[in-house]
Amino acid sequence: MSKKGKKEAEHKIEEFFADIKGKTPKEVRKIKKLAMSYNIKLKEKRKAFCKKCLTPFIIPKIRIKKGMKIIICDKCGAVSRWRMKD
Repeated sequence: MSKKGKKEAEHKIEEFFADIKGKTPKEVRKIKKLAMSYNIKLKEKRKAFCKKCLTPFIIPKIRIKKGMKIIICDKCGAVSRWRMKD
């Protein structure tokens, strides 16, 4: 794994997540696999798509309860829970 290859992969990932709204689950899977192959952490970008069906969140249901942000996927109904910072 060369540094040049990793930098190119990071650039490609940043470019992809700049406009994620029009992407398909197949494209999200491909970018996720690219990040895993170069050991690149997606960090906050993980919250832009459903963990189960990999569709980008366009208009998800969002609920906030007891310090947790609950996101419900509009496609498959999967629930993602994220701890909110204090």
